[in-house]
Amino acid sequence: RGCREQQSGIKGVKILFDHNIIYKIKNEEKENLSMAKEKKFVQAITSRDEDFAQWYTDVVREAKLCDYSSVKGCLNYLPNGYAIWEKIQADLDKRFKETGVENVYLPMLIPENLLQKESDHIEGFAPEVAWVTKGGLETLQEPMCIRPTSETLFCDLWARIVQSYRDLPKVWNQWCSVLRWEKTTRPFLRSREFLWQEGHTAHATAEEAEARTIQMLNVYADFCENQLAIPVIKGRKTDKEKFSGAEATYTIEAMMHDGKALQSGTSHYFGDGFAKAFDITFQDRDNKPSHPFQTSWGMSTRIIGGIIMTHGDNNGLVLPPAIAPIQVMILPIAQHKEGVLDKAYELRDRLKRTFRVKIDDSEQSPGWKFAQYEMKGVPLRLEIGPKDIEKNQCVLVRRHDREKIFVSLEHLEEAIAEQLEAVRKGIYEKALNRRQEMTFTASTFDEMKDIAEHKPGFIKAMWCGDLACEEKIKEEAGLSSRCIPFEQEQIADTCVCCGKPAKSMVYWGKSY
Repeated sequence: RGCREQQSGIKGVKILFDHNIIYKIKNEEKENLSMAKEKKFVQAITSRDEDFAQWYTDVVREAKLCDYSSVKGCLNYLPNGYAIWEKIQADLDKRFKETGVENVYLPMLIPENLLQKESDHIEGFAPEVAWVTKGGLETLQEPMCIRPTSETLFCDLWARIVQSYRDLPKVWNQWCSVLRWEKTTRPFLRSREFLWQEGHTAHATAEEAEARTIQMLNVYADFCENQLAIPVIKGRKTDKEKFSGAEATYTIEAMMHDGKALQSGTSHYFGDGFAKAFDITFQDRDNKPSHPFQTSWGMSTRIIGGIIMTHGDNNGLVLPPAIAPIQVMILPIAQHKEGVLDKAYELRDRLKRTFRVKIDDSEQSPGWKFAQYEMKGVPLRLEIGPKDIEKNQCVLVRRHDREKIFVSLEHLEEAIAEQLEAVRKGIYEKALNRRQEMTFTASTFDEMKDIAEHKPGFIKAMWCGDLACEEKIKEEAGLSSRCIPFEQEQIADTCVCCGKPAKSMVYWGKSY
């Protein structure tokens, strides 16, 4: 019933056509074709589970964040990537200044004699230092290194200008680039020249300096968790892993999607070691000569790699709204129809007062546009078409879970703000749940080695504090100490490696 009969061209055989089935098949073919076309837009990205390292490189390339320079080991930061750094820089700079930090800028060249004044410092950086030995056609009387970091320059300056306790504290920061001659490089994670901020402070007392060290670590942690939606573990580095020349190094450690750790920000307490090496003295309140106590703290463009590896998926970037260069992308649907583009422009002009908004009015297909802005990690997509205009509504689509929300245009600003917060919470909770699922405990060395071999992630285990055990864990289990967390747990009474009484619980893991 309802079928049409037709000769097949084979003697004695006829074909029956059911128009309902034909219609259904044609629609399914259209849908499959559309899906295939959209899939082609992101086919250049390797599956994250298939090859994580290649996936990362593919995302960086396809999202046009940076490109390799003809200067080996250095990057060209493209507009999409640099815009993310600008947002990070602006947010951090505001936070710094709220704590009393002032910005300065010091030279990029450091005379060799300054670097040699602090032997521990130069020993730690010696393999990575790049040297300038000629100026024009003349050989320099003294080689100069391109700054790998700037402690020595700050100390040299303070030795001349700090004379009294009234000159303290100095709470300074500079935004700059540094150069470290890395052998192996990866975009954002490790390059020879990279962008960062380095804060340097000098205080009259050790208590003030120690308080500033922890204060800045908390600034980094709050920024990562609440703006970048990256859960972090706060703690102290072991002596083996601390910064050269520091008495103590504090860190925030984040877990990437593949279970590896990324050191995302550090804060160092120097004591008065640098001050003594550079002869920085001041008259204290008792009119006695004294050495100031110093700190240093920094976060670099490496954190962009952390954002990619924490939140990204097989369709590209997933950017936290706070640092997304574009928070809302407006896509007019059936834009050739009367009134659609006008409405889209009207919404753009209205929303840009509150949000970072752009519109794509190009002739590309909607499918191409969807894939394009998913690739770039835009948190929200706003679709507006003829039927939406009739109903005085639009559609918001969240990047991280693709949920669609129909929103009245009368309450659009409130809805966008709510959905941007939903994106932030969603990606944070997803990252936190993953970290919890990929964090294990080990009471014995055999258990630790078995977990390290078969389960990517963090391992919590007790440690006696001896360097020998730390080195043995590194050599036999392939794990480095990530930090001694501020929030301690008593997993066992003895060291996971040697069985002696344990002093602290440590997070161990493989890292970038």
